[in-house]
Amino acid sequence: MPRFYCSLPLSVGAIVDLPSDTAHHIFVLRLNVGDRVELFNSEGGSYLATLTAISKKQVNAEVKLFLPEEVELPFHLSLAQALPEGSKMDWIIEKAIELGVNHIQPLAAQRSVVKLNQERAEKKMAHWRGVIQSATEQCGRKRLAHLAELIDAQKWMTQQDMHKRILLSPRANQSLTDWAKHHPAQTLTIAIGPEGGFSEQEEQLAVNQGALMLSLGPRVLRTETAGLAAISVISAAWGGI
Repeated sequence: MPRFYCSLPLSVGAIVDLPSDTAHHIFVLRLNVGDRVELFNSEGGSYLATLTAISKKQVNAEVKLFLPEEVELPFHLSLAQALPEGSKMDWIIEKAIELGVNHIQPLAAQRSVVKLNQERAEKKMAHWRGVIQSATEQCGRKRLAHLAELIDAQKWMTQQDMHKRILLSPRANQSLTDWAKHHPAQTLTIAIGPEGGFSEQEEQLAVNQGALMLSLGPRVLRTETAGLAAISVISAAWGGI
């Protein structure tokens, strides 16, 4: 069944005028009056609805049934990802959403090749919000992850309670797998450096602020692999898979 995010109040019995982008998507998919769709507004659960009117710019749907089931992780997990090259961030965000991440924090690190001015950053943020919405619709989640504003990595490290942050580094002495096995599920942020990793200055700053530096084993993973591997390790240890 097609699933769509709908930034509107939803309730059983209501007839809703779906947002223009959703209406266009439904039109492109060539859905028909009478077809059923699943709608969610990120407030918990979702709704079964029947399409009652369709045009290129406007689609109406009647909400029929509330579906309370949730598929979120049993703990809150954030990914702080330093900007990678090219379109890798799109892929990282998409897969992180599929794996259940609740919060994404883009970071401008010292070794980030990509440098964004304010205008480009705003365009990227809008694009990434679209990636989050599409991935959420596809994977069956019913709550959109929060996307924080792009921030300098060192500034972020000094502003946060870094005691709940894990910095992944091949120079760490303890593995993430071993740490997760011996700690209960909890709110956690995993910080991933860009190509080349966080600088030693950034790592030291994070550790001084209370972050725990852990590794993913003897092999060096690419920035687009490391975060997703870490999310999987945590989920497997804490019952998220």
